[in-house]
Amino acid sequence: MTDRIDRRNFLKRAAGAAGALGLAGLSGPLAAQAAPMIQRARGANDTIRVSVWGVNGRGTPLVGMFQGVEGVDVINICDVDRRVLQKGVNAVTKAGGREPSTETDFRRVLENKDVDAVVIATPDHLHAYQAVAALQAGKHVYLEKPISQNPREGELVIEAVERYGKVFQLGNQRRSYPNTNRAIEAIRGGEIGRAYFARGWYCNNRAPIGVGKEVAPPAELDYELWQGPAPRRPYKDNLIHYNWHWFWHWGTGEALNNGTHEIDVARWALGVDFPSRVVSNGGRYHYQDDWECPDTQVIGWDFEDGKSISWEGRSCNGWQTEQLGRGVLVFGTEGTMLIDGNAFTVYDNKRNVIREVKGAQEGDPLDTRSTSRIDELHVIDFIEAVRGNKQPNSPATEGHKSCAILHIGNIAQRTGRTLNLNPANGHIVGDDEAMSMWSREYAPGWELKV
Repeated sequence: MTDRIDRRNFLKRAAGAAGALGLAGLSGPLAAQAAPMIQRARGANDTIRVSVWGVNGRGTPLVGMFQGVEGVDVINICDVDRRVLQKGVNAVTKAGGREPSTETDFRRVLENKDVDAVVIATPDHLHAYQAVAALQAGKHVYLEKPISQNPREGELVIEAVERYGKVFQLGNQRRSYPNTNRAIEAIRGGEIGRAYFARGWYCNNRAPIGVGKEVAPPAELDYELWQGPAPRRPYKDNLIHYNWHWFWHWGTGEALNNGTHEIDVARWALGVDFPSRVVSNGGRYHYQDDWECPDTQVIGWDFEDGKSISWEGRSCNGWQTEQLGRGVLVFGTEGTMLIDGNAFTVYDNKRNVIREVKGAQEGDPLDTRSTSRIDELHVIDFIEAVRGNKQPNSPATEGHKSCAILHIGNIAQRTGRTLNLNPANGHIVGDDEAMSMWSREYAPGWELKV
């Protein structure tokens, strides 16, 4: 039980840190940060029972985060690869929970009336389909980003949330970081004057993926179910478990694999929704292999109210910007703000530091280096929303906007054209070929319907 006790101590320290940051006396987004951190005694009948889907990557730390929250039990682990189910089981018991049941087919989990909520950390092409299916089955949904594999799917998730009335939270965790909320409030309050431009970036040193060979899938992997709604293609030996990200058939490239976080913060900071114009430049430059998406990409968005956003992704060159591998710069008439996870710095127009708000020191619950611990605040926010105590910090409506504009950036990249949009809903105007990429073809029997 050590890890669970540790997490309870973390939550208590987080509540104290929140008070030290002045959250308790604030309204709006910051007020939402304080309430989830307060521990309350709850009876056994108040327990929220969770199933986690996809545990070979992001799902495993999510298991620990959910199991570590007071009044939550992870009772089921689901993955199409039997080789990784034990990873999820071990994460539950390590966090102090009882050994959960396991399943390889998410559809059987939906029939389990003991499951109150599902946590989805499967590949991108399954996200919207599984989220809609879970909402239809009466389950609350915590979905890792992106919300969709294409823009239309995000719209359908919104429709499902509205129709079935369950709680939905997208896993863009910065919406629940206390200092990020403080940064947004400072920008909205005019600390850098009128904010008009935001720039996000992400860089990495990813290796080549080679040229895959068609082989039989591993016996432990249900490749048919892994493909789910995607039209069928032969299994290749360089596809699973991670490299599907770089194929348009299943993935969404680095733009939505990582850019979602920075662009969500940028859009939030500027207070914008859908743009009126999108352009993208780049390509697969670093290696010659099966990787289809850009490894180098710059997307630009113009908004009607005189604001712009750009995102730069470099998957295969880790040269840092502002000495950071990822981040957001927000530019205003009176200064600039650098947002780095749960920390931010304000500069005047001569680059003098006006104010600096850091994540706390190592071992503190608000340390920016304690990724899983600070991300747990987003999990707690979701649980509090399920309990009916608040609205989630990242609902489908907001998550869709941040993901859709990145999808449109990828469409601009693939067509090689500047795209004009209807800023009311983001739909592409005057370009039927580009608009045809708003959705996708589905495997027979897997059509996405609300």
